[in-house]
Amino acid sequence: MTVEVTKLQSGITVVTDTMPQLETAALGVWVGVGSRDERVNEHGIAHMLEHMAFKGTRRRSARQIAEEIEAVGGDLNAATGAETTAYYARVLKADVPLALDVLSDILSEPVFDRDELVREQNVIVQEIGAVADAPDDLVFEYLHAITFPNQSLGRSILGTVKTVRSFNDATLRDYLTRNYRAPDMVVAAAGAVDHAAVVDNVERRFANFIGPASPTADQARFGGGNHIERRDLEQVHIAMALPGVALTDPTVYSLDTFANVLGGGMSSRLFQEAREKRGLCYSIAAFHVPYSDIGMFGLHAGTEELMRVIVGEIAGAAETVAEPEIARAKAQMKAGLLMALESSSARINRLASNIIMRGRPIPIEELVEKIDAVTVETVRAAGRALIARGQMATAAIGPGSGLESAAAIAESLTRRAA
Repeated sequence: MTVEVTKLQSGITVVTDTMPQLETAALGVWVGVGSRDERVNEHGIAHMLEHMAFKGTRRRSARQIAEEIEAVGGDLNAATGAETTAYYARVLKADVPLALDVLSDILSEPVFDRDELVREQNVIVQEIGAVADAPDDLVFEYLHAITFPNQSLGRSILGTVKTVRSFNDATLRDYLTRNYRAPDMVVAAAGAVDHAAVVDNVERRFANFIGPASPTADQARFGGGNHIERRDLEQVHIAMALPGVALTDPTVYSLDTFANVLGGGMSSRLFQEAREKRGLCYSIAAFHVPYSDIGMFGLHAGTEELMRVIVGEIAGAAETVAEPEIARAKAQMKAGLLMALESSSARINRLASNIIMRGRPIPIEELVEKIDAVTVETVRAAGRALIARGQMATAAIGPGSGLESAAAIAESLTRRAA
């Protein structure tokens, strides 16, 4: 690998992955905090801060930020997650110093202009409204809320209209100062980059980020139960979740493989049984989201009959998953990792996330080795353990009186393990 890592005296980690065949570079700043690091009165502030970072600094107006990057043919963006927030750019190799200057500027010198804040509050309120109007998105908001009840991990990243409207310069600065600390920050770059030059730029441009690591989020706990909302819709939307495992759990690759066998593609058990054989849905998928201290294994269904199929396939796979299915799932997982190597943007995301969540960049060879070590026995064991944990969260939106019975069918899966 061409990966180089330097930890600066301030605590910031700089990681680069040189790709000499490229003429462009992807680079960004990852902060190891997100929506789960918010206090109750700060619900949505991580996402709001991400928006406001582009709305003006002491050296640049919002328009100047956009124009300086686009004048050299680059682009600038950001993303807020539950446990990380990222600000990133893609530019030609000669413009890496400019991109680093802009990224450091928006994080260290934001002005939080009141007029810009009001405009962005309006934008986010529109986002909240768009989710409320999209039941296939809203059902997963409800699912998170009952999966992690009364916890920041269960709250929407967007916040509520009330909390978003309450933010001002003081609340934004308090969150920024408390959470954006050097030990929790990673600057990652890949493509046409020189490690020493990036380190030198970061040392000079990110000198304002000092202090100890930010406070650690509370340990998450899986809740469970049902959330049912009747609406006059054409379809029923039902999402269900079971307790998964944390990112660093030794069984995570086996459970990821179990999710892939169930609903990871057109050859998966759920797709073949629910769509190809029975014609019950257009698409169906299973997923596993591992966080730093807990995991969420989820599925999506549309009807009572489909829920019976899902429950049956989960229980069946835990006992009968076979070698050809495991081989296909492992091939898909490895292909996803290796294909991502062709993208400098995917590389920096993987590198930064691994350093924040695992403490070091994980070589692709090591990840492939872990996937190769998955067996029929470990996947079956992961499936049985998933069911045996005995908790279920179900969210349903749609017409009719079958929502409660569909939720009851979902809960029957965990009763099998009792």
